[in-house]
Amino acid sequence: MSELINKKGGRLAVNRVTATDIVIMIILSALCLTCILPFIHILAKSLSSSRAVLSKEVTLWPIEFNLDSVNLIFRSPRFIGQFRYTVVLTLATTVISVIVTSLAAYPLSKRYLPGRFAITMIMMFTIYFSAGLIPTYVYFADMGLLNTPWVLILPGAFSAFNMLIIRTFFMNAVPKELEESARIDGASHFRIFAQIWVPLSLPVFATISLWVAVWRWNTYSDSLWFTTDRNLHTLQLVLYNMVLSARPSESVEALEGVVVNSPEALQSAAIMFTTIPILLVYPFLQRFFVKGVTLGSVKG
Repeated sequence: MSELINKKGGRLAVNRVTATDIVIMIILSALCLTCILPFIHILAKSLSSSRAVLSKEVTLWPIEFNLDSVNLIFRSPRFIGQFRYTVVLTLATTVISVIVTSLAAYPLSKRYLPGRFAITMIMMFTIYFSAGLIPTYVYFADMGLLNTPWVLILPGAFSAFNMLIIRTFFMNAVPKELEESARIDGASHFRIFAQIWVPLSLPVFATISLWVAVWRWNTYSDSLWFTTDRNLHTLQLVLYNMVLSARPSESVEALEGVVVNSPEALQSAAIMFTTIPILLVYPFLQRFFVKGVTLGSVKG
C-alpha cells in the first residue's frame, strides 16, 4: 500500500490507502462510466455518417466523420426558435424563483417571527402532497394561464425545499451581529436583506439557481400538458416528440419536413444540442455549489 506522510500539528500523520478505499474508487469509477459512456456514444453517432449509424457500427468513436446532422439542426428554424424560447424561459423562471424563494426564507429565518414554525410546516406540507394533475389543470384553466408562457414559469416560482435550504443558510452562515448593527443604524428589513444578506448568500443563491435552471431546462411534461401552441413548446418537448416518434418520417418533423437518411443520427445531434448548453453552466457555479449545499443543509 502506498503511504502519504503529512506534517500536521507538529506530528507525522500517515494516511494509508486501504482495500476499502480501492473498492470505493472502483465503484465510483464504474458509476461515472455509466453516465459518461452513453453521452460519448450519442456524441459519436451525431458526428458519424448515416450509413455507419444505420449499420450499427458506431460505439464510442465517430465513423466516417461528418457534420451533416449537426448542420441540419442549426439550419432548422424550429429548433433554433425553440432553443431561444427555452433559454428565455429558463432565465425568467430562475430569476423569479430565486427572488420569491429568498424573500420567503428571510422572515422565516428570524426566530422572533410569530407563527414561524406553523408557516414552515404548512410550506413543508407541499413537498410531500400535491393536488394532482387534473385539479392543477382546472386551476390553471380558471386562472387563464393555459397556452401562455406563465403556465411554465409561475409554478416553478416557489419551492418549499429550496426555501428551507436558503432559510437554513441564512440562520447559519450570516452573522447576526451585522443585522443588529444595521438595525441600530436605522436600516429597514428590506435594506438589510438587499445590502447584507444578498451579498453574503451568493453561494446558496448560485446553488438554487443551478437546481432551478436544470429543472426548467430538462422538464417537458408541463409544456406537454398545459400548452397546445407549438410556439410555446419547450426544446425538450420538441426533442421528446422527435425521439419517441413511431415513424422515421415523423422523427424529423421538428426540422420542418427535412428528411435525412438516418433519423437516429439526427436524433443524436438534437440530444447533444439540448444537453451541452446546460452542461456549460456547471463550471461557472461549481465553486459556489459545495459551500451552498453544505451550509444550507445544516440544521439551525
